Amino acid sequence: MRQLSIRSGIAIPAATASNAAYWSLRVGSAMCFVGHGAFGIITKREWLPFFAVVGIPADWAVSLMPVIGAVDIAAGIATLFAPRRAIVAYMTVWALWTALLRPLSGGSVFELVERAGNYGVPLAFLMMLGLPRNLRDWFRSAPQFDANNLDIGRIALVLRATTACLLFAHGALGALVGKATLASHYAAVGFPPSTIIAVGWTEMTLALAVAIGPTVPLLAFVTAWKLATEALYPIAGAPIWEFIERGGSYAAPAALALLIVHLASRDNSRRSLA
Repeated sequence: MRQLSIRSGIAIPAATASNAAYWSLRVGSAMCFVGHGAFGIITKREWLPFFAVVGIPADWAVSLMPVIGAVDIAAGIATLFAPRRAIVAYMTVWALWTALLRPLSGGSVFELVERAGNYGVPLAFLMMLGLPRNLRDWFRSAPQFDANNLDIGRIALVLRATTACLLFAHGALGALVGKATLASHYAAVGFPPSTIIAVGWTEMTLALAVAIGPTVPLLAFVTAWKLATEALYPIAGAPIWEFIERGGSYAAPAALALLIVHLASRDNSRRSLA
């Protein structure tokens, strides 16, 4: 991917934009784990093949699900109210592992990539918390956010890759795999099952646009698009937790747009002082 463009065309102070991006990532990470944890509490049966990957039988899995769910919810709430680097690092690794279980249990590899928001967003948030000075800093409540001490450009690239991956893979699940769940979503609002093909290719095209040259209007559209398409879960009859669990899919493009604004505003300020 080429270098990140920092021309946003929006006049917002750099500190305001970066602080909003910080909170987008913080809330998005928390949503993902609270939503995921809720499915553990209610013992989602679709998880049983994931436990089988590591040799855990179904009866044990059902007993373990509420425990895992409680840990996930605790991590999400802790991150929302008092983020700690160790917890956010755990969230990143755990979300990547649970996403990897999908292809390991026989699902499409696109299922792993489509969940990039689940692990890419806490990774970006961990980067925004900054490097710890010692071991204790991993477990202390992170200090007040300070964008001046961070490589905002690198964090933006992580979010750029995250957004492109989750869009492309979601589109591929529709256009190339023909995922039945997606077809049922469009059917719930009156569209034919073939809609998944047109929408899938549209999302894959959007992903390439984000990878090649993200702009604030494009990312604002992607954020609204993800909110709308993931809202089809509860519309189609699924628990609201499906929508909440995908918080990273909304936070990634929103935070990236805000960081582009931050970089543009910062550079404009430096030029005005030169």
